Formats: sequence, C-alpha cells, structure tokens
Amino acid sequence: MFRTNPSREFQPETVNIEDLVPQDHLLRKINETIDFSFIAEKCRPLYCQDNGRPCIDPVMLFKMLLIGYLYGIRS
Repeated sequence: MFRTNPSREFQPETVNIEDLVPQDHLLRKINETIDFSFIAEKCRPLYCQDNGRPCIDPVMLFKMLLIGYLYGIRS
C-alpha cells in the first residue's frame, strides 16, 4: 500500500554549524592562528563615520577573498 506523509516536509531541522566543520579543518586552524583585527583598523580611515550606508565588515570581505584564493574560487 502506498502512503505519503505530507506533514513530514514541514518539520523544522536544527543544524549546528560547529558540527558541520571538522575540528581539524584548515580554516579553523587559520582562524585560531591569525588575528584579523588589524584589517579593520587599516580600513577605518577609508570609510565615512557619519554619512552613507553601513559597510560590510572588511574582515569578512578579506576572509572571503582568502577562502576563494585557497580553494580556487574565482567569483
């Protein structure tokens, strides 16, 4: 006999990102070793303090470029 359970497709699933990335992953080691806070201080004079839209965190942008370089992602 064929039956479907329509309520099953709407059940929420909780996912912890810490469980998805192994503890010995290269990016975890980089994040623990390198202090990226210097990037924010270097970029602070390039942004207006009281005008315009809030910026995207320069540290996050740098990390995105680094990951792209390490994994060969071009865009």
